[in-house]
Amino acid sequence: MTLKIGVPNKGRLNERTVDLLRKAGLDLGEDIGRKLYVQIRNQDIEVMFVRANDIPGFIDRGAIDMGITGLDMMAESGCQLHNALNMQFGYCHLAVAVPMESQVRDVKDIPDGSRIATSFPRCTEEYFKSIGKDVEILYISGAAEIMPYLGVSDYIVDLVSTGSTLKMNRLVEIGTILESQAAVLVSERAMKEHAREIEEVTSALSSVISAEGRKYIMADVPKECLPKVREIMPGIGGPTVLQLAGSDDYVAVHAVVEQDRIYSIITDLKRMGAKGILTMPIERLVER
Repeated sequence: MTLKIGVPNKGRLNERTVDLLRKAGLDLGEDIGRKLYVQIRNQDIEVMFVRANDIPGFIDRGAIDMGITGLDMMAESGCQLHNALNMQFGYCHLAVAVPMESQVRDVKDIPDGSRIATSFPRCTEEYFKSIGKDVEILYISGAAEIMPYLGVSDYIVDLVSTGSTLKMNRLVEIGTILESQAAVLVSERAMKEHAREIEEVTSALSSVISAEGRKYIMADVPKECLPKVREIMPGIGGPTVLQLAGSDDYVAVHAVVEQDRIYSIITDLKRMGAKGILTMPIERLVER
């Protein structure tokens, strides 16, 4: 039975999602910008390109088996889905914001009857009910930041990543409703019907994510320096140490290291007298 995967067709999550799927080994072809669905070559998998906020509902109704979208989208949909994998991108949070000139600096001080503009009415309503506030929720499809200026609302609830858009529109964040990032979402039904296929896809994606920010480093190191090398190059389960043919004084050491430590590691290796130092990118890393 074909596994159907929903992917955002545009917006902040699309490009990164497509990149990770390709790196994971799913051949999407060359014309995905013009196609709404593609059959993965050599795999019984179909990828559907749909709106990010539609993906949770499509999974819940069984139209697709799994999908990649923001956790904020799942929360707003109200669908009870399983988070199979946090994708470690698309970080943002749903925040309450007020005009800079407002005296309100805490959500508990928002007066009852206040008008809140948002494109996340479900999450907003549930949040304000949970803190005992009786507010009016005004649904808008976008550009919430301008609503207080237009007099449409008193305050807003919107997604925030860096906060620069709020500042440009003279708004101040005063509370967080939820944290979000891109995630692989699946239904209980799909988990039963496609358990093996879902595990294979999530494992492949996870291996790509694990490999990012890592480098493979190799060096010929004096034998007497091995204890120090193990400290600076611990690797995953320890560095790989190989005897060099024709040399009794040096050994070859291989390890996976964090990319941001490459400079200091190479510097330390050179001080030890290491030679033949080589670093290589890693496409996928299966840690367990």
